This record gives sequence, C-alpha cells and structure tokens, in this order.
Amino acid sequence: MPVLSAQQIRQWDEYTIQHEPIASIDLMERAASACYEWLEKHRYLPGSFAIFCGKGNNGGDGLALARMLSMSDSKVIVYILEFGHKGTSDFQTNLATLHKSNAEIKFIQTADQLPPLKDEEIIIDALLGSGLNRPLDGFTAQVVNHMNASGNKIIAIDIPTGLFVDKSSKGNLVIKAKHTLTFQCQKPAFLVAENAEYIGEVHILDIGLDQRFLENVDPSVHWVDRSFIKKIYKPRNAFSHKGNFGHTLLVTGSLGKMGAAILAGRACLRGGSGLVTLHIPRSGLQIIQTAVPEAMCMLDPNENCITQPVQDLGKYDAIGIGPGLGTTEDTAIFLKRLLSGYSDPMVLDADALNIVAFHDLHQEIPKHSIITPHPKEFERLFGKVENDFARIEKAREQAQSLQITIVLKGHHTFIAAPDGKGYFNSTGNAGMATGGTGDVLTGLITSLLGQHYEPTQAAILGVYLHGAAGDLAAMHLSLESIIASDLVDHLGMIVLS
Repeated sequence: MPVLSAQQIRQWDEYTIQHEPIASIDLMERAASACYEWLEKHRYLPGSFAIFCGKGNNGGDGLALARMLSMSDSKVIVYILEFGHKGTSDFQTNLATLHKSNAEIKFIQTADQLPPLKDEEIIIDALLGSGLNRPLDGFTAQVVNHMNASGNKIIAIDIPTGLFVDKSSKGNLVIKAKHTLTFQCQKPAFLVAENAEYIGEVHILDIGLDQRFLENVDPSVHWVDRSFIKKIYKPRNAFSHKGNFGHTLLVTGSLGKMGAAILAGRACLRGGSGLVTLHIPRSGLQIIQTAVPEAMCMLDPNENCITQPVQDLGKYDAIGIGPGLGTTEDTAIFLKRLLSGYSDPMVLDADALNIVAFHDLHQEIPKHSIITPHPKEFERLFGKVENDFARIEKAREQAQSLQITIVLKGHHTFIAAPDGKGYFNSTGNAGMATGGTGDVLTGLITSLLGQHYEPTQAAILGVYLHGAAGDLAAMHLSLESIIASDLVDHLGMIVLS
C-alpha cells in the first residue's frame, strides 16, 4: 500500500467520484458511516458528543456523523465555526439534513461563545482536514486551544486539525487526539515521532475508494505490511542445503561488548544463514563458542579489539560490521582498509558508522551497501536536521547520492533506497526500545543479504521481521520487560508462507 501525499489523496477521492461513479456527498456518507461503525465497535455508543466542525468537507464528515449519532440515542451538540461565509456544497447539504435531527446546532464565532465541556463529553474534531496549508491562527486557534485544554477525550476525523499531511508541523498548534480515524491509507504525518502527541492511536478505515487509481500512481513512499513482504519473501526449496543460504561474516565485538556479537550472531543464524563466521577479538573466543555454538570464529590477533584484515573475503556471501566494535584508532584503521579493499555490498551499523562519521569515510562505503543508523548516528553521519521530515528527506538524498540503502531506525523505521523510493515499516513496538535490538537487526539483515536478497529487499524484509518478532514478544511479555534476546527467540515463530 502506498503512503500518499495530500494531493494524491484528493486525486484518489476525485478518481473514485468520476470512475465508480459516486456523488461526493455519498462518498462523505461512507466516511461518516465508517467513523460511526468504529465508535459503535469500540463501545462509545450511546454517548455524549461535542462535535466541532469547520465549513469544509471535513466539517461535512462531522455533520453526517452527528446525524448518525443523534439517531443512536446519543446526546449530540454540534459547534460550527462561523466566519460569515457558506460552507462547501456537501457541507451545506449535510447541514440542512442535520437540522431535521435531534442534534443541537450552535454557531460560534468569538471566544466568549466557546462552550464549557462536560467531563463525559467526547470531542469529535472535524474542523480542518488534509487540505490544511498554513498554521492555525485567529479564532480557529482559540477553539483548538479550548479543546486541548478541556482534558476530554478527542477523536479526530481524517487528521487532527492543525497537522500537515506531508510536511513538518513542529512548533505549530495542533489538536491532541486520543484516536485518529483516517481513511483508506497511511499518511506521512502519522509515521513520524514528532507527531506522536497529536495523533494518538491511528485507525485506517476503508471507505471503498476505487483501487484502480493505485494502478496509475507511482508513489515515492510505500507502507510495508504483510502483503508487501509476501511479494519479497523467498520460500525454501525442499532439496536445499546449507550452501544455498549463504556464508555470512560478522565483524563484531570488543572487550566488554561481546554481548553485541552474541546477539548479532544468533540473529544471523535465526534469520536463515547456512553458515555464520564471527571475526572477533581473541578474548571473545570462549564467550562466542559457548553462547553461539552454531557459529564459527575467526580470531583477531589483538586480545581486545579488531585490528587485522579478514583473509579471503571472497568466500563470504555477505559481511556485516559494527555491533560492539568499538572506535579505537586500530579498529578505525582496520575499517578504512576493509572499505577501500572491498567492493561488494555490506551492512554497517553502530561503531562502524561512528568510525565512518569521525573519519569522513562516506565515499568509501561500497555501492549498494546497507547502513542502519539510529537518529543520533544519522546526525553524526550527515549533520543535524530541524525535524523528522527533514531527516527523512536527507536520508533519501544521501541514499541516492551514495547509492546505498539507509535504514533510519525508529518506531516506523524508514528505509531509503538508492533509486529514490522510501519505505515505512508497519511492525514493532515501544518494548523494543532497549539495548541490543539494533545488534539483532544487523545480524538479521546481513543474514538476508547473504541469502541473495537484493540489498534494499534484505533491508525491508529484515526490518519487518525484526519488528514482527518484537510484536510476538510483546504478546507474551510486558513492553517494559522485553530484551533484545527475546527478539531472537521469537524470530522462528514468524510464518510468512
């Protein structure tokens, strides 16, 4: 499923109206019905509702919903922002119909008309939708402040008022919704951390937009869900042997950080690698041979860190480097030599990325490699940014410039591909915000790269499986108690075929 811009969402509405065909007022009715059914399913009915409407089509959705709620024995008061002009045609039609219902209708245009809200009232935000093009001001801003200050539960229709669909709203006044009932597809605004306090829980409601529209759209950003992943996943042939699934090399670990090597190594094996070799400091041998008996070890001459090049790199199908590596000068020299002498794609994470940033080795990264920075590592690599949207845009620019895949880790991890396309991941949860989960991801992506998935596909599939393992862990454990090893332990429970 694509992640669409505000303009593409409008075009999809228009396409459906023209090609189904369906009148716009009837499409509005579908949207309101979907919201009503959600409220009914989640046991909000009958209830007491304060519905705030602008005079655009988002307000029209609110009016149609108000009529439906008033027929369910709910108490409904509708507050319409009055600026002295008529609303859209569909708004006016729904307003005329609403006058025949039991809903109470009030027009408000000054601050002293703002209503006191009762504790039991649920606020429905239908002020402004996805067509917003400037920050809130004037009376609209006063109304939003009043709604936010009430302490009442707010449910936003389509998108919280004040939130831009596809650019940053950082620093702007925005409705703080508990739930957002949006339509048909994910929107960029719902996928970035800076909007978390505004969107609450997002629920995508199907309103029957014509799917043929998507056949003619070339979206630059995709939503990675199970259906997307099933197109990438390669089932195993019954006559396969370990040689078919790659020999993976992980360069990892330093004194005091061998846990990272264990996590990456175990994830690499659970990810399906036929053979796994870990290049580690000499002091880590007993640790790895005990904790990861399925892996082979190659020892660096140095007792405490990685210093020497790996021999015969050609026998490995993929190389991952970084977890627990450390950033000593000897290790930095090692990485410089490795990057300058190796041309196939590799996976770089953690301290490998810090070394690249500290020593300006960006251009040395082999083409089509995969890097997996968290936001702070990303800043070290590419500089500070003002907001999440700017970070995503910079990731896309750098992925194209360096011809690599960038995995920008977060709640909805963003994968920037060298062809300019982007992918938001659908799996994962807050329980995964704990040390070592990044090491698991590195091992998993390296494993998939070694199994001959294309680099961007390896990144997409690895991120999805990583999050799915976290979701399975959350089903058995509390979010607070999840540790990185739990992700490895749950990888084998994911079924894609």
